Amino acid sequence: MLERYKENPILKPIESHSWESKMVFNAGAIYLNEKVHLLYRASDMNEKSTLGYAASQDGFHIDERLDSPVFSPQSELDYLGVEDPRIIMIGNRLHIVYTAYGRVPGMDDKLRKDTRIPQIALTSISVDDFLHHNWNFSERVYPLPGVIDKDVVIFPKRFNEKYVIYHRVSPHIWICYSNDLKNWYDHNILMSPEQEWEYFKVGPSAPLIKTEKGWLFIYHGVSRTHVYRIGFAFIDLEDPTRIIYRHPEPILEPEMEYEKEGVIPMVVFTNGAVLKDDTIFVYYGGADTVIGVATAPLSRFFELAGL
Repeated sequence: MLERYKENPILKPIESHSWESKMVFNAGAIYLNEKVHLLYRASDMNEKSTLGYAASQDGFHIDERLDSPVFSPQSELDYLGVEDPRIIMIGNRLHIVYTAYGRVPGMDDKLRKDTRIPQIALTSISVDDFLHHNWNFSERVYPLPGVIDKDVVIFPKRFNEKYVIYHRVSPHIWICYSNDLKNWYDHNILMSPEQEWEYFKVGPSAPLIKTEKGWLFIYHGVSRTHVYRIGFAFIDLEDPTRIIYRHPEPILEPEMEYEKEGVIPMVVFTNGAVLKDDTIFVYYGGADTVIGVATAPLSRFFELAGL
C-alpha cells in the first residue's frame, strides 16, 4: 500500500562521523513550520545509539543534517544507548519518548548481561528551542522503572484529563494512564498478535495521527521468522481503548535490498509518520542500517478501513 520514494534511502551512515558511522535508522518525525523534522537513531561501530537531527522541506530531500548528535546517553540507565525516538507535541512542548538501554542501577553487568535492560523513557523540549536547535531537554523520566519495555507513544491529547500511552511489553501492546507523565496506572492489554505476519509480537510504531475518522495508529509486527513489517489500525476519537478497525495485512514489508540486507536483515521499522498535504509520510529504518520514506494518501487508509 505504501509507495516507496524512488530515491530511497534518504539517510545513510556517514563514515567520517564516528557516532553515525555504522547505522542510521528509526527516525521520529514531526511537521512544524512547513518542514519535516527528524530525530533519528544513529550508532557507531560499537552499536551505541545517540540521536541525530535532520530536516526536509518537501518530506523527501534532506535539506539540513547536523554534524553532531543532539541527544546522548548520560547515566547507567541509558549508557548503552538512547534508541527509537518518537516526537509528540502537547501544548507548546515536544515530548520525546524513546528506549533507554542501560543496566539495572547498582548492578555490575560485567559477568551477567541480563542486568542490561531496555526501558521506556521520556523527556521534553519547548517548540521554540527545538526549532532554534537549542537542545535544552528536560529531566529524563522513566515511567515504568525496571520493566523490560519498548516502543512507547503518547496520545497528543488527554482523555478525561489523563495522559495515555501505548507501549510494548512483549508480545502485546499495552495501554496505561497518568495525571503527570511520571506515574502510570491502570495497565491493560490493548492489542495482541493475530495474523501470521505479526505472530511473534506487535508494538506501537509512529505516534497517533488525528483524522476525521479516528486516530490513525501505525504499528509493527514480527513474524515467526523474525521479519518486521508495518501495519495500521484506527482508534476511536474519544476512547483510546476502542479499536474501530485493524487492517489484516501489512502495508510495508521488506522487499528492497536496503530493507532485506544490512545490520539486521529483513526489517522495515517506523517510529515517525506525519500528515502533510493530505498525504501520510512514513519514515522507516531499512535493515537497521538506513532510513527511507514511503507515502500514501490519507484517503487510501479510509478506503481500506471502509470508513
